[in-house]
Amino acid sequence: MIVAFSISPSVADETGGVSDAVAAAVRVVRESGLPHETNAMFTNIEGEWDEVMAVVKQAVDVVAAVSPRVGLVLKADIRPGYTGQLAAKVERVERALEG
Repeated sequence: MIVAFSISPSVADETGGVSDAVAAAVRVVRESGLPHETNAMFTNIEGEWDEVMAVVKQAVDVVAAVSPRVGLVLKADIRPGYTGQLAAKVERVERALEG
Protein backbone atom coordinates (compact mmCIF):
# COMPACT_ATOMS: atom_id res chain seq x y z
CA MET A 1 0.00 0.00 0.00
CA ILE A 2 0.97 3.61 -0.52
CA VAL A 3 -0.06 6.22 2.00
CA ALA A 4 0.16 9.96 1.42
CA PHE A 5 -0.07 11.87 4.67
CA SER A 6 0.40 15.33 6.08
CA ILE A 7 0.79 16.22 9.74
CA SER A 8 0.11 19.73 11.03
CA PRO A 9 0.86 20.84 14.58
CA SER A 10 -1.56 23.38 16.03
CA VAL A 11 1.29 25.35 17.61
CA ALA A 12 3.85 27.24 15.54
CA ASP A 13 7.28 28.45 16.58
CA GLU A 14 8.05 32.11 17.32
CA THR A 15 8.20 32.91 13.59
CA GLY A 16 4.88 31.22 12.84
CA GLY A 17 6.61 28.24 11.26
CA VAL A 18 6.02 24.55 11.79
CA SER A 19 9.07 23.21 9.93
CA ASP A 20 10.85 21.85 13.03
CA ALA A 21 7.83 19.76 14.02
CA VAL A 22 7.29 18.58 10.44
CA ALA A 23 11.00 17.73 10.14
CA ALA A 24 10.71 15.53 13.22
CA ALA A 25 7.85 13.63 11.56
CA VAL A 26 9.77 13.28 8.28
CA ARG A 27 12.79 12.00 10.23
CA VAL A 28 10.61 9.18 11.60
CA VAL A 29 9.63 8.23 8.05
CA ARG A 30 13.20 8.32 6.77
CA GLU A 31 14.46 6.22 9.68
CA SER A 32 11.72 3.61 9.09
CA GLY A 33 13.58 2.14 6.12
CA LEU A 34 10.39 2.02 4.05
CA PRO A 35 10.31 3.51 0.54
CA HIS A 36 9.20 7.14 0.84
CA GLU A 37 9.27 10.59 -0.69
CA THR A 38 8.43 14.02 0.65
CA ASN A 39 7.10 16.96 -1.35
CA ALA A 40 5.76 20.40 -0.43
CA MET A 41 2.39 19.07 0.71
CA PHE A 42 2.66 15.39 1.66
CA THR A 43 4.96 12.55 2.58
CA ASN A 44 4.34 9.31 0.70
CA ILE A 45 5.34 5.97 2.20
CA GLU A 46 4.99 2.42 0.85
CA GLY A 47 4.79 -0.89 2.68
CA GLU A 48 2.42 -3.31 4.36
CA TRP A 49 -0.58 -1.97 6.27
CA ASP A 50 0.75 -2.53 9.80
CA GLU A 51 4.23 -1.18 9.13
CA VAL A 52 3.01 1.93 7.29
CA MET A 53 0.39 2.75 9.93
CA ALA A 54 2.95 2.24 12.71
CA VAL A 55 5.22 4.82 11.04
CA VAL A 56 2.33 7.27 10.62
CA LYS A 57 1.43 6.86 14.31
CA GLN A 58 5.03 7.39 15.39
CA ALA A 59 5.25 10.51 13.21
CA VAL A 60 2.06 11.87 14.79
CA ASP A 61 3.43 11.08 18.25
CA VAL A 62 6.63 13.11 17.72
CA VAL A 63 4.60 16.11 16.57
CA ALA A 64 2.19 15.67 19.48
CA ALA A 65 5.17 15.89 21.82
CA VAL A 66 5.55 19.58 20.86
CA SER A 67 1.95 20.48 20.09
CA PRO A 68 -1.21 19.96 22.15
CA ARG A 69 -3.22 19.34 18.99
CA VAL A 70 -2.24 17.65 15.72
CA GLY A 71 -4.02 17.52 12.37
CA LEU A 72 -3.56 14.48 10.14
CA VAL A 73 -4.61 14.13 6.50
CA LEU A 74 -4.19 10.62 5.10
CA LYS A 75 -4.94 9.05 1.74
CA ALA A 76 -4.21 5.39 0.98
CA ASP A 77 -3.90 3.31 -2.18
CA ILE A 78 -4.45 -0.27 -1.03
CA ARG A 79 -3.46 -2.77 -3.73
CA PRO A 80 -2.44 -6.16 -2.30
CA GLY A 81 0.25 -8.04 -4.16
CA TYR A 82 1.97 -4.95 -5.60
CA THR A 83 5.23 -3.44 -4.39
CA GLY A 84 7.50 -0.78 -5.82
CA GLN A 85 4.50 1.29 -6.86
CA LEU A 86 5.75 4.56 -5.37
CA ALA A 87 7.94 5.04 -8.44
CA ALA A 88 6.14 2.72 -10.89
CA LYS A 89 2.89 4.71 -10.83
CA VAL A 90 4.73 7.90 -11.77
CA GLU A 91 6.76 6.10 -14.46
CA ARG A 92 3.54 4.82 -16.10
CA VAL A 93 2.13 8.34 -16.26
CA GLU A 94 5.39 9.72 -17.68
CA ARG A 95 5.39 7.02 -20.41
CA ALA A 96 1.78 7.88 -21.25
CA LEU A 97 2.73 11.56 -21.58
CA GLU A 98 5.52 10.66 -24.02
CA GLY A 99 3.27 8.48 -26.16
